[in-house]
Amino acid sequence: MISKIMEPKQYTTKELFKRFMPYLMKYKGTLFFDLFCAALTTVCELVLPLIMRYITNEGLRDLAALSVKTIGSLGLLYFGLRIIDCFASYYMANMGHVMGTKIETDMRRDAYNHLQRLSNTYYNNTKVGQIMGRITNDLFDVTEFAHHCPEEFFIAGIKTVIAFVILSGINVPLTILIFLCVPIMIAVCMPLNFKVRGIFRKQRNQIGELNARIEDSLLGHKVVKAFTNEEIENRKFEKDNKTFYDIKKQTYRYMAAFHTSIKVFDGVMYLVVLVAGGLFMIKGLIAPGDLVAYMMYVSTLITTIRRIIEFAEQFQRGMTGIERFLQIVDADIEIFDEPDAVALENPKGDIVFENVSFEYPDDHNRVFSGLNLQIHAGEKVAIVGPSGGGKTTLCNLIPRFYDVSNGRITLDGQDVKHFTLKSLRGSIGIVQQDVYLFSGTVYDNIVYGRPTATREEVVEAAKCAGAHDFIMELKNGYDTYIGERGVKLSGGQKQRISIARVFLKNPPIIILDEATSALDNESEFAVAQSLGELSKGRTTLTIAHRLSSIRNSDRILVLTEEGIVEEGNHEELLALKGMYYQFYETANALK
Repeated sequence: MISKIMEPKQYTTKELFKRFMPYLMKYKGTLFFDLFCAALTTVCELVLPLIMRYITNEGLRDLAALSVKTIGSLGLLYFGLRIIDCFASYYMANMGHVMGTKIETDMRRDAYNHLQRLSNTYYNNTKVGQIMGRITNDLFDVTEFAHHCPEEFFIAGIKTVIAFVILSGINVPLTILIFLCVPIMIAVCMPLNFKVRGIFRKQRNQIGELNARIEDSLLGHKVVKAFTNEEIENRKFEKDNKTFYDIKKQTYRYMAAFHTSIKVFDGVMYLVVLVAGGLFMIKGLIAPGDLVAYMMYVSTLITTIRRIIEFAEQFQRGMTGIERFLQIVDADIEIFDEPDAVALENPKGDIVFENVSFEYPDDHNRVFSGLNLQIHAGEKVAIVGPSGGGKTTLCNLIPRFYDVSNGRITLDGQDVKHFTLKSLRGSIGIVQQDVYLFSGTVYDNIVYGRPTATREEVVEAAKCAGAHDFIMELKNGYDTYIGERGVKLSGGQKQRISIARVFLKNPPIIILDEATSALDNESEFAVAQSLGELSKGRTTLTIAHRLSSIRNSDRILVLTEEGIVEEGNHEELLALKGMYYQFYETANALK
């Protein structure tokens, strides 16, 4: 999958259309009526030259034959057609765009749903700014594309065929001369059109890079200010911004060549009608009224061809948006439910690692190999060791944030892959080292642990986590807005809210990844008491650097790159005078 991230798949136009059609056909009723309206507007436009041809020829042949009644009837006919044209155009401009918006909404929903199912590996290697660009800006162009693509080509087809038939009935040689210009125009303009598509792809990608740069800098604004590195960030941004400028400049160069080519052929076609038509009229091969109608039809034809070719810019934008959308929805789902997966019900919490090896799928960095470990139901197990030893990774394998490379992990005697992801992860409560709070209120963030909980249950969970008192001191208590990522709270406050979420979830298995690392001694003691209550009868894994928080664990594991090198309770490990003893002595020396 990583190759797909580093080098996104390129799709042919045929593939893009094939993948887009199910979204378009979902609204085929609206589409077909929109095309019917397009046909009505086209008929209205094509009738005018015929009316002018009739009036001109009749006027030159016998002006007296043109009565007020005839002119009035023709005027009334054209007025009626224009009324129909107005209603049809309104439907196209309104419901046609609504249809495009519905398709855009459906595609964005599918992209977002797929993103929810992608593994940590995908997010480790894909910038959030790129993802945001793909599901927002890139899909904006799909709205116009979905509406105008079938509409413009349908109108162009009708106008071209009808114009060819009518003009052939007037003068075949002149018609052939005019239509010979069309394939030449297409042959010259289409290569430029394909170059524009390639530039749009680069442009969209660079927008994603620019978004990622802005997001990274703004989210880390405190670090930037702390190190007074504003100038460095400005230079980084200027570099990416300049790259975007260069790409857009190249885009406009190709577009200018594209539009200039169209104008050249416009002039050629009008010149052919003017010169050849004039000569044919001198020789009596075409009537003056026919030449007027001819010029009007050619003008319509040229306008149609110009619209199609100019629409190619919007067409390529839409194709690029669809392509970048597909690059998301085609990203491999590495972690998924097995076909025979069943819901995990009433788990006891017996966890066994059987000869487990793991390496990250993107860079193949091996974390541990041949690891064997048994954790009994209700047991409180702590994991300590040097950074990079695999403590967090080991815990991430249980809820299947990653899958093992070799071996297996069982829960109550069954491979964790035997259970559905929803039920497996629903049975595990996690307080991560890097606390993440959502933008919203304190209440919103706690109730996230169990959305169906009552307010009383939320308050009780907060009390258990030692968070209730500071929450009540906030301006609006539980309804206080905490800002993006909880920016208005201290590190310890955020940590306690995240712990409250786990209390509310009330799972049979708990993973605490440095759960008390940001707490002061008083808060840590209060939370430790609550965690002790929560841990009763539940399997608890605790990752900690502060050894004071794990002294009462049933078992402590010392995990290094070589695997589990020491195992026992606090007193047993101190008696060994090994690595745990060194950690303990170092911690005491730092007090």
